[in-house]
Amino acid sequence: MRSETTLSRRAWFRLSAGALLSVGILPGCARFADNGRGGSFRFVVINDAHFQSARCPEWFERVSASVRSHDPRPEFCLMVGDLAEHGTRSELGSMRDVLRSLGMPFQVVIGNHDYVSDTDRSAWDNLFAQRLNYHFEHRGWRFIGLDSSEGTKYERTRIQPPTLNWLDETLPKLDRSAPTVAFTHFPLGTNVPMRPLNADEVLGRFRQFNLVAVFNGHYHGFTEHKSRRSTITTNRCCAISRDNHDGTKEKGYFLCTAQNGRMRREFIEVKTA
Repeated sequence: MRSETTLSRRAWFRLSAGALLSVGILPGCARFADNGRGGSFRFVVINDAHFQSARCPEWFERVSASVRSHDPRPEFCLMVGDLAEHGTRSELGSMRDVLRSLGMPFQVVIGNHDYVSDTDRSAWDNLFAQRLNYHFEHRGWRFIGLDSSEGTKYERTRIQPPTLNWLDETLPKLDRSAPTVAFTHFPLGTNVPMRPLNADEVLGRFRQFNLVAVFNGHYHGFTEHKSRRSTITTNRCCAISRDNHDGTKEKGYFLCTAQNGRMRREFIEVKTA
């Protein structure tokens, strides 16, 4: 009787896997089918503002007006690092005021330009307390912000032990099936310039998660890479005072739509003149 039961179970699994494959669904994704969809909403992702010059206030008034113009309105903003150019309180405070002017909640992660020096991020800690490694929930989706910086270094960096330790302590407490979005400053996509040397150590920790999207900055240019079922992107910068690394001229941000457990994004250009 035991052998027949075992055989029956094996046959059932083979049949189930075959049925899933026949309709284009991978067995590894099936565990997310029922409760891995979350709600529907829109949000914006801004990267690399580099607030530093007298040109910035007028520029960000246009950016803010563009964000507020969408109907339906985005429900929040992710700002994925390099809010400032030199990490000073004046620059970071000015950019915080810009984010407040959007008229919606905003969440931030630190970039290398948000440090005054390799060991001094005091202005950031004062203005954006507890915004290094954290997570929040929105309409059934989980968003995870991570500190990917190593002081002011901009290349050949490593994501530091406090972030990796935080992931090890926090991820086991979270629902793996919930649609999840991670956002960092440094790019995690394969072969993207200035990718941290140990970026795979972060992505590997999400192996069993329903990680739908990863939004990154630092590299000023559009890139898109797939990692299992995740889409990892960088975008053109949203700065009037810095150029794009990929030679493009457009500046702007992503308008993102979360729906049915998937993420759709659109580049919104803000004219510089």
